[in-house]
Amino acid sequence: MTSNSPSSGDKLLTLRWDNWLLALLAGIIAVPIATLLLPGFLAVVVAGIFIALVVITAIVNAWSRHIGGLLVAPAIAVLVVMNIFPLLWSLGLSFYSYRADRQTLRFLGTRNYERLITDPVVWDRLTTTAYLVVLTVAVQMVIGFLLALLFSKQFPLRRYLLILVLTPMMLSYVAVGAFFRYYYDPTFGLVSQIANLFTTEPFVLISSTAGAFAAIVIADAWMWAPFVMLLVLAGLVSVPKHLYEAASVDRVPGWRRFWWITFPYVKGLLLLALLFRTIEAFKLFDVVFILTDGGQSTETIALYVYRQAIQFNKTSYSSSLSYILLFTVIVLTNLYLYLANRRSKEA
Repeated sequence: MTSNSPSSGDKLLTLRWDNWLLALLAGIIAVPIATLLLPGFLAVVVAGIFIALVVITAIVNAWSRHIGGLLVAPAIAVLVVMNIFPLLWSLGLSFYSYRADRQTLRFLGTRNYERLITDPVVWDRLTTTAYLVVLTVAVQMVIGFLLALLFSKQFPLRRYLLILVLTPMMLSYVAVGAFFRYYYDPTFGLVSQIANLFTTEPFVLISSTAGAFAAIVIADAWMWAPFVMLLVLAGLVSVPKHLYEAASVDRVPGWRRFWWITFPYVKGLLLLALLFRTIEAFKLFDVVFILTDGGQSTETIALYVYRQAIQFNKTSYSSSLSYILLFTVIVLTNLYLYLANRRSKEA
């Protein structure tokens, strides 16, 4: 018995307004060809036409069967336009030679990435960033943990002091950078005034590489150590009181109480704080830009990307470098997830 219904291949090739698969297939074929053969502006127009065609055919196809999906389609469209499309667009630019001040487009393939890998300046900026990440995150973790231990206990004016400690998190990076720039000022800054008590020479903290690193680490730790404190404090207040009471009855030493009771409850939150602060430290830009402007060998990779993109208009090169940073963040995130999964399996 034969069936007269069209096969899946025939359905795919049918020219209908609800055939979004055909529109998608046509776009996959046409867009790369247009990118290679047509000028930049015409290639963008062709890509936009096929994207609009895929969207229209998908909406027509789902009109009668997936009304729920259509209700969330506007939110998804905003997400695509505001986040996903710029991300993909910058990824595409990283394979071209493009400058924002010249509006010329030339395909390079992976040469931008090959140049990045062999560029000693990039590796120097990555090394500087790695030093700052290790120093700032380490200081924030230590100070945040100690503050959490302090505020986990009840004492007079605890609530008001906690509000004061959390205040730096509410400020912008620019405000913090400007505050510490005046704080380190050699003429009337507090640091120089204290130094003048012991010496007659003007004290300039950021006049050396070590001092500039210390200035950045102190400013960033002052702003974000309270974030670590909040996460750790959430773990500390969740520790059952009866465990401490039982340890007290058994006369367990304080360090063993910490290691076997307190630390297991805060270890996961410490790892989470470590992940968040490491990712943010890799993107450190504002404080460095305001305090040192990259001087004294403190130019981070984020500041280097800014200079390449904005000051020198090397749009494609800076896009390639941005995706190197994105890859680094993805590796760090996956490393955290691996450690978290292993911890859950051990538990």
